[in-house]
Amino acid sequence: MDTMKSSTPDGRRALVVDDEQALARVLAGYLEREGFEVDLAFDGPSAVELARQSDPLVIILDLGLPGLDGVEVCRQIRTFSDCYILMLTARAEEIDTLIGLSVGADDYMTKPFSTRELIARVGVMMRRPRAAQSGVALTEQLVFGGLSIDPSAREVHLDGEPVALTRTEFDVLAALAAHPRQVFTRQALINAVWGGDWVGDEHLVDVHLLHVRQKLGDSAKEQKYVRTVRGVGYRMGTGQ
Repeated sequence: MDTMKSSTPDGRRALVVDDEQALARVLAGYLEREGFEVDLAFDGPSAVELARQSDPLVIILDLGLPGLDGVEVCRQIRTFSDCYILMLTARAEEIDTLIGLSVGADDYMTKPFSTRELIARVGVMMRRPRAAQSGVALTEQLVFGGLSIDPSAREVHLDGEPVALTRTEFDVLAALAAHPRQVFTRQALINAVWGGDWVGDEHLVDVHLLHVRQKLGDSAKEQKYVRTVRGVGYRMGTGQ
């Protein structure tokens, strides 16, 4: 574990986690030039500890780590943080990508990659439109049967109990809820949540919505809250 500190005007903090220490320090340098304070971790347990201590806004997380792999690190961090997580993998197999996203990663890149592209991806994540920009009044609570969504507080409750969603999961659900009669294609949801300049596999939408459904106890058969419109995309259900 290592800590690199610089003075930033807005206190933005990033955590870079990679056992390739030279690469981690290069990425840290680029992020510092973008105005971040940057902490470094070179193994899984240190990454979880440092994420808990420093409360970063963004984490660059390698999949292949000693101690705990990136998937388990991501899973543990998601129990206490909704920071942006960009996962790195040296393996191109789709299963690695899907596993990473299913535990709460916001985006992914496969090594080798352009450092400039990685910094651009971080910028895209942080520029994502929020529910406040989707036409939903900040004071308007959205209700679908037992499901309530509060865009202002960024809170979701199901039958009165809070539901812990990541930033991205909340944004995807809120985008659907803001226009409950509209059927969204994957690309339309990407434009609404990630922004039109995002580049990647649009099937990440399916993975995030699968995770939302799991947290809502919404089975693929019932589809009370998130409905699949075959051949088109997704829309909100009534909750009934």
